[in-house]
Amino acid sequence: MSSQACRRVVRGIDAFVIPGRCEASNLRCAIAHRGISRFRVWSFGPSRNDGGSRQLTNSKKALSVTDKDLHYYEPANGHGLKHDPFNAIIAPRPIGWISSRDAKGNVNLAPYSFFNGFCYHPPIIGFSSTSWKDSVGNIKETGEFVWNLATMDLAQQMNLTAAHVAHDVSEFKIAGLTAAPSKLVNVPRVAESPVSFECKLTQIIQLQGANGEKAQAWLTLGEVVAVHIDKAMIKDGVYQTGLARPIVRAGRRGDYFEIKPENMFEMIRPD
Repeated sequence: MSSQACRRVVRGIDAFVIPGRCEASNLRCAIAHRGISRFRVWSFGPSRNDGGSRQLTNSKKALSVTDKDLHYYEPANGHGLKHDPFNAIIAPRPIGWISSRDAKGNVNLAPYSFFNGFCYHPPIIGFSSTSWKDSVGNIKETGEFVWNLATMDLAQQMNLTAAHVAHDVSEFKIAGLTAAPSKLVNVPRVAESPVSFECKLTQIIQLQGANGEKAQAWLTLGEVVAVHIDKAMIKDGVYQTGLARPIVRAGRRGDYFEIKPENMFEMIRPD
């Protein structure tokens, strides 16, 4: 569909137009084709009438990004920047604050920035370790682990647990955290954390590149078998994400964001 055609179709669609971007974006085309007509396209550019109302951007000035505007690189050949942008672009990311225990009873607590949820039924979460670390080894031995929510109030303690220490040294003690017993797994949870997931191991997968070459990274997946939630985080029967003020990873060596209730907004899916 041409830019002109898209502009004709999307008039009357309520979407935001970013100044300097093409009005005929794929998103608005998709919206137009779905037949959603209860919206208008607004521009936050300079007004073109005396009343100061928001108007459609001038199509001649709404230019799409061209090659000269892009920093292009192929990861195999380096990124050419001061810091690798990969983990800053895929951001913010939830923190996998993982507690585990080895077969001898040694307890480990460590944060992982490659972490997320992967399935509803059964509920499955996973984290990726960029080398074979204690957490992965412990979980392989015992088949159990616990995920603990890292919050703004626990940010400094979480950071302390990232220290490289001997295998038999407990990060719970280093960070001054309480190791609370779990219900269904033999791994302690962080008592100070407002949310914890007890998990049973489902898979440990060594990642590989497109060429089949094995990477020094292992994805550990586990089924959530028990959940602990501070009741203060639940209002009218709904868990309130922002109340816990979780922190999330944002790239470089130490960039984080804090999630706050006032930054939340809602969008209902069209289907």
